[in-house]
Amino acid sequence: MKTICVLTATRAEYGLLLPVIKELQRRKDIQVKVAVTGSHLAPEFGMTVHEIEADGIFIDKKIEILLSADTPSAISKTMGLALISFADYFAEARPDALLVLGDRYEVLAVCCAAMNERIPILHMCGGETTEGAVDEAVRHSITKMSYLHFTTTEKYRNRVIQLGEHPDRVFWVGSTGVENAQKVTKLSKDELEREIGFSLGNEYAVATFHPVTLENNTAKDQIDELLSAVKEYPDITFLFTKANADADGRIINATIEEALTQIPNIRLVSSLGMRRYMNAVRHASFVIGNSSSGVGEVPAFGIPTVNIGDRQKGRIMAQSVICCAPDQKSIMAAIAKARDPKFRSEIDTAKNPYGKGEASGRIADIIENFMEDGHTNIKKKFYDL
Repeated sequence: MKTICVLTATRAEYGLLLPVIKELQRRKDIQVKVAVTGSHLAPEFGMTVHEIEADGIFIDKKIEILLSADTPSAISKTMGLALISFADYFAEARPDALLVLGDRYEVLAVCCAAMNERIPILHMCGGETTEGAVDEAVRHSITKMSYLHFTTTEKYRNRVIQLGEHPDRVFWVGSTGVENAQKVTKLSKDELEREIGFSLGNEYAVATFHPVTLENNTAKDQIDELLSAVKEYPDITFLFTKANADADGRIINATIEEALTQIPNIRLVSSLGMRRYMNAVRHASFVIGNSSSGVGEVPAFGIPTVNIGDRQKGRIMAQSVICCAPDQKSIMAAIAKARDPKFRSEIDTAKNPYGKGEASGRIADIIENFMEDGHTNIKKKFYDL
């Protein structure tokens, strides 16, 4: 039996990994070991490890690495802790492969440890671009360390090949986020409100705002602009989820917490979890902020996304995504468009560029075949176009 370690460090990436974890667990010749780290284990970010446990996922190891600060030096130290801690874990556990997703700095450090242990890395969501965030460089770096690649669009597959990866090891599979949107257990709005503990009113929006990590000291100004816009819509409840553990993420969270006493139409939760998040989106008027979910998952519901600023700049966008500058006037104009009946009618039949919701099965099939084959050559040859 072959062993695959699946790494998860944040709530967002866990939701995208979950369908693949479940598919791999169904394969009789594969043992899945889930390693949990990062903000999952931090009380200030909601201790989302409990969501993993509630899903019935066995956790092989919990590895604490997160410092209680989000300065650039603290991020670097967190990466150092991840590298040291996972060096010990991989030396002990010796998985046959490591499955990772995306572009987080913690993931990069863990992949370095796996590479040094000569453990093949299987990478989801490579080839994407996010020009406003350090994730851009991190994602491409992980691509070059990885052996198998699972991309969400054909364009992203071509980018991974352009980075020198052989086409035989790069697979366009679509997004597991679309799959989550289609298959999530449905809650009525009343049920959702009971679970989160407060009313969402007649109309509400789901809001998540992260720092733009390639900009200097813009987090406070940008969240202030968003909150100034929110204040102008007293008839809409804005359900905020906290920012990630990125540089300046705590500044955003502290600003929203302070605003709770000043702006009556906002609510804040640390994390909704995948099931409640998807249902919150399903019943929402629109989604607002700069989270990747607004680009990847939300269009599957036919609901508008107001995408603010440059964090997601460069990603392929569905017709339902409205991009705007991070200032009050631009945000309000985008909200007006998101609520416009004509626009909402236009996006009813818009095509989602991230697939039809079949990604997890395809990924599991490819991994199973790869593990059975047993002819991995991690001495990769650069593929020239």
